[in-house]
Amino acid sequence: MSTEELKPHGEKLRNAVRWISEVLKEDPKKDRKTVIYEAEIKFDLSPKECEFLNRKFIEEC
Repeated sequence: MSTEELKPHGEKLRNAVRWISEVLKEDPKKDRKTVIYEAEIKFDLSPKECEFLNRKFIEEC
């Protein structure tokens, strides 16, 4: 997934995308759904932001 594909709006969402990418880079076998759920809590994301993460990191992979 290229950086061009991910152009989230909002600082919290950009930080979450960066954090998820780092976690998955360090441990590619880690469950994506779990990492995304942790990011949703850690960065206090809205339902719409959570939907974006699920769409970009789970459904499109």
